[in-house]
Amino acid sequence: MTQERRRTLTPSIDVRRANDRPHTEIEWLDSRHSFSFGHHYDPANTHFGLLMVSNDDRVKAGAGFETHPHRDMEIVTWVLEGSLVHQDSTGHSGLIYPGLAQRMSAGSGILHSEKNDSWRLDGAAPRHDDDVHFVQMWVVPDTEQITPGYEQLDIGGTLDSGELAVVASGMPKHTGDRAISIRQENAALYAARLRPGNATALPNAPLVHLFVARGDVELEGAGVLHTGDAARVTVGEGQRVTAGAEGAEVLVWEMHATIA
Repeated sequence: MTQERRRTLTPSIDVRRANDRPHTEIEWLDSRHSFSFGHHYDPANTHFGLLMVSNDDRVKAGAGFETHPHRDMEIVTWVLEGSLVHQDSTGHSGLIYPGLAQRMSAGSGILHSEKNDSWRLDGAAPRHDDDVHFVQMWVVPDTEQITPGYEQLDIGGTLDSGELAVVASGMPKHTGDRAISIRQENAALYAARLRPGNATALPNAPLVHLFVARGDVELEGAGVLHTGDAARVTVGEGQRVTAGAEGAEVLVWEMHATIA
């Protein structure tokens, strides 16, 4: 997004509350969607910037998403509690747990499954009966029909700093310090685990999406956001985010382009 284009944007902070999100609840899945997803279609809420999906999912033990296809999408999964097993048609498999950054590039086409780690059985019984809680986010790639790929990296130690840590990025400025790469040069995802009362600054960018994964925060210029709330910031100016009394975990997208 050029400086000229940025100047045409109107600065704003659009707060979206958790309970206002579309909600899918079935026997094994509790999912809240920040944007149109599946049969929850709203033509006025299909994306923000390059971010098309931000699903807050809870999957019960012994269950999960069976093998299904994706194409031309960069998919980043961030686990908050429990663990998730990933398997795909390129032969990649992995266990995703809190603090592990994971990206799947669907590219020209991929099949994959995601299941609660308890799906892996010891004998006839699940290993545990805990839910897995995770946020899955999709951004459009800057190049279509790439070879499908997979990447994961534990960045738990970096999160201990309490500052925004790069989770995934395709932006040139992050070469050398990003956790995992995505095929989108105009987007980056950050995470922060904020101790009670601690603060961090949002990126200075044309489009910023803040999601409160847990806890409460006060967003400069917008007030208090609770678990599951989000803010869509247009013409971000480094607004401060301050954690409440119990601390907080936030996920932040910095974007310099949008879907036409």
